[in-house]
Amino acid sequence: MTKGPGAPAAAHPGRPAAAVPAVWNIANMLTMLRLLLVPVFVSLLFADGGHDPKWRSVAWASFAIAMITDLFDGELARRKGLVTDFGKIADPIADKAIMGSALIGLSLLGDLPWWVTAVILARELGITLMRFWVIRYGVIPASRGGKIKTLTQGIAVGMYVLELTGWLATARAVLMALAVLLTVGTALDYVGQALRMRREGLAAERAGR
Repeated sequence: MTKGPGAPAAAHPGRPAAAVPAVWNIANMLTMLRLLLVPVFVSLLFADGGHDPKWRSVAWASFAIAMITDLFDGELARRKGLVTDFGKIADPIADKAIMGSALIGLSLLGDLPWWVTAVILARELGITLMRFWVIRYGVIPASRGGKIKTLTQGIAVGMYVLELTGWLATARAVLMALAVLLTVGTALDYVGQALRMRREGLAAERAGR
C-alpha cells in the first residue's frame, strides 16, 4: 500500500535510524543532582546561625560538588550524543540556581556586599534575556572569556562560603573583584555580539524582500 504524503518515510534499508537520547541519561542526572543540591547547600550555609566554620566547610563541599557537575554534564552530553531538550532547559536553570543561592545567601549573612550580588545576577539575567531577543537570528556562543568568568566566579564564591581569615580572606576579595570585572567585561562583549547579530539579521531580512 502506498503511504500518503503525511505518513513517515520508511527507513532506508541497511541504515539504522538515529537514536534519540533518553531523558534520564548520565548528563541529565548530573544536572538534576545539581538542582537537588541547591536546597541542601542553602540549609548547610545557614546552619547554626550561618557562621559556624564546620557547617560552612560542609556547605562548601556541597557547593564544590555542584560546580564539578557543571563542568561535566554539558561536556558528557556533547561527547556522548546525550543532548536533550530537557538538558538544554534544566542545565542553565541549575547553574543560575546554585550560583544565585550562594550569592544571595552570602549577602544575607553579611559576608558579601549586596552590590556584588546585584551586578552578577543582573548580568546573568540580562544575558539570558538578550539571547532570547536575538534567537531568531542565531545563537550567541559561549566565549572563552565567559568560561573564564564562570570559573573565576565559582572559585571566588566558594572561598566566600568558607570562613577564611588573614591573607586568604584578602585573596578571595581580590579574586571576587576580578570576577566582577570579568562579569562586566564579558557582558559588554555579549551585548556587542547581540547587536551585531540583530543588525545583520535585519539587513538580511530586508535584502530578501
